[in-house]
Amino acid sequence: MKLITGDCLDVLQTLPDLSVQTCITSPPYWCMRDYGVDGQLGLEGTPNEFVGVLVEVFAEVHRVLKDDGTLWLNLGDTYGASGGNSLNLLYKSFDKFGGFGKAALVERRTSIPKKNLIGIPWRVAFALQDEGWFLRQDIIWHKPNPMPESVKDRCTKSHEYIFLLTKSPQYYFDVDSIREEPVTTPKASAKGYGGQSWHEHRKDLTAGNIKVGKSLTHPLGRNKRSVWSVNTKPYKGAHFATYPPDLIRPCVLAGAPKGGVVLDPFMGSGTTGAVALEHGRDFIGIELNPDYVKLAKLRISAANLNSVS
Repeated sequence: MKLITGDCLDVLQTLPDLSVQTCITSPPYWCMRDYGVDGQLGLEGTPNEFVGVLVEVFAEVHRVLKDDGTLWLNLGDTYGASGGNSLNLLYKSFDKFGGFGKAALVERRTSIPKKNLIGIPWRVAFALQDEGWFLRQDIIWHKPNPMPESVKDRCTKSHEYIFLLTKSPQYYFDVDSIREEPVTTPKASAKGYGGQSWHEHRKDLTAGNIKVGKSLTHPLGRNKRSVWSVNTKPYKGAHFATYPPDLIRPCVLAGAPKGGVVLDPFMGSGTTGAVALEHGRDFIGIELNPDYVKLAKLRISAANLNSVS
């Protein structure tokens, strides 16, 4: 395990080629928060500048990934200027771990008229595709408990994207590790799994303790769907932009075998690292804010003590 304090681009350039199995990360969103650290991503003057920086960062990720490696990229979106064509509402953080702080109107240049959704996630995805990445899937993170919105001319937003991008057409993807409980008929459901829960039943199937019958399309369950319903769960003491462990767990399990290296170049409070260590993967985390690195060390160390075999 390595937790490194520094600019992600500078640190990535020190990592050897082909040394990482999967990258799971969520960069700061464009023009949404000021984390109060010099050199931070997300305060670029235009969406194109922001996309350009991410393309540069992920070019280094592409280099350090193994040829069968994957990138799982979570990004949120924002709307066009809040005041004319030059002002956007941005929350400036004042507390140690980057809490909500106060809102301020700051200058961000965009020709996109007010009230337009900018489409940042797709702009980044297409830019990476143009650079040679394979854009394999857009996974929808459905949030059953979204942030309330007082808007009256559109629906409340309750989703974000996770893009699965790969270095090569063929890549490591452990589909069996993330299979879901199969949808059964009412008659079959009444029979249950011999008194077991689905997860207990699946564990016995994986271990070979149960003879496989012909009732399921696949003995370990159905292929995981591309819409993941996961509640947001703030981590006490962390900055507000933490994604929940349950969202990252499928990425870790499918993206790297046990002992494989998981990379997060925007580590934040260490969610990716905690989940990786819990499931027997190695981890490299990079974070610009030294306060977040201290927090991540505590969190990941605790997760390592509770790791599963």
